[in-house]
Amino acid sequence: MTRSLEPELGPDEAGDAIYFDGRVSRKRRVTLSFGPALEIGEDGVLLTAWAYGDVRWQEAPKSVAPTGVMRLRAVSAPDTARLEVGDPALQQQIAIHCRLLAGEKNARDRSTLSIVAWSLAATASIVGLVWFGIPILADRLAPLIPVSWEKRLGEVADNQARAMFEGKSCKGREGVAALLKLSQALQRAAHPRLPATIVVIASKVPNAFALPGGKVYLLSGLLAKAQTQDEVAGVLAHELGHVEHRDHLRKMIADGGAAYLIGLLFGDITGGGAMIFIGNTLFSAAHSREAEAGADAFAARTMTTLGRPASPMGALLLRVTGKEEDGLFTILHDHPLSEDRLAQLAAADRRFAESGATGPALLTNEEWTALKAICD
Repeated sequence: MTRSLEPELGPDEAGDAIYFDGRVSRKRRVTLSFGPALEIGEDGVLLTAWAYGDVRWQEAPKSVAPTGVMRLRAVSAPDTARLEVGDPALQQQIAIHCRLLAGEKNARDRSTLSIVAWSLAATASIVGLVWFGIPILADRLAPLIPVSWEKRLGEVADNQARAMFEGKSCKGREGVAALLKLSQALQRAAHPRLPATIVVIASKVPNAFALPGGKVYLLSGLLAKAQTQDEVAGVLAHELGHVEHRDHLRKMIADGGAAYLIGLLFGDITGGGAMIFIGNTLFSAAHSREAEAGADAFAARTMTTLGRPASPMGALLLRVTGKEEDGLFTILHDHPLSEDRLAQLAAADRRFAESGATGPALLTNEEWTALKAICD
């Protein structure tokens, strides 16, 4: 088609449309006329005509940011042919004549809204899984993990914990004997599902923590803060509670997510799973309120069985309040002492006092002194 045509729009609008014919890689500045069809002309020569019913939106390339340009194509034209219109008045004329564009735009808008809605729903599902689903799964799965796997994981975590503290376990002979006596007394009263090993590590950090499989670490910084043996015994009983309830294993599953679950499935719990534990559980993570309350209750029952009070543990924790700037891993960081926890410990002591079943001290004065000096 090469007939002449007169544009219906003014000359100032003639350059507002760009046409690519889809045959050669050249853009043409064209004028548009709205006759029986959308007529596209260049320098007074008709290049092509698009039936109004054939005009469709053309998706912009991903590399092109939205600029307010109307990009069009025709179903009867070559696949790569397109028309780009930047003038708003000309865009309005096209919209009036090409009525299918409005319906197509609404459909695209609905599709976009649908994608956004599904994306939001997927995001909400993921968040719900992280906050609710995985912890519930961890609660169900942890009791099913074989003790042999738990011990293997504990061995790996134990090696890394020792490396972190440069392996400086305290081995003063009399202090080790006193610690063993205290450990045996606590475990006889607690009746744990597997025996625990308690070790004192030389560190200025006032903390204590347990590993899967029964290893409990008491850092000498916390031992130095203790004023009575019941304070230390209560903290150790609390950590034995975490071991008994498998809280650390449960938290590792929750924090490690799918990667850790796959590791457990295939028995590979010596690599990524251990690192997840070290990074998220041992170093900086706090147990849930429920886990802390459960460990407190375990400690209170154990101390009551021995005829000793439980509240001294709370006194020790409060003594190091405000000292967290002295080190990253203070015991209050891992075990925040809430008013509810203090109230529960106080209630346990009231029941203990009412029973009148006071037992002897777990260590003699000489043994307590030796324990305090275990790292000397």
